Amino acid sequence: MTPNEWLLDETRGWIERAQGDLRAAEICAPELPATALFHCQQAAEKYLKAYLTWNQKVFRKTHELRELAAACALIDPSLKSTLDPTRLYRSTPGNFGTRERLMSRTLRKRRPAALSRNK
Repeated sequence: MTPNEWLLDETRGWIERAQGDLRAAEICAPELPATALFHCQQAAEKYLKAYLTWNQKVFRKTHELRELAAACALIDPSLKSTLDPTRLYRSTPGNFGTRERLMSRTLRKRRPAALSRNK
């Protein structure tokens, strides 16, 4: 295997795993929204790692999206605004402002009546 073939194979591997996480999120979303959110985070992480791999940038074993996004933005500064987590949260419907509030609202919408605190 040539270095270019290895690079292509490694990058494809990250992308395929990310696509699997997105598929899992789609399947889980109706009944297990928190699990779906976990798989979305995992997919984002793997896509960022694919980009870093393709650009031959070494990264440590991490699950920190901010760290990975910052490393991607160093490669292409135009990605900085796209990968800015505060921008992503501000652009959501309802302008929730923080990840915790966004996740909380999402989960409340999906919570079965039997689990609601306001019975």
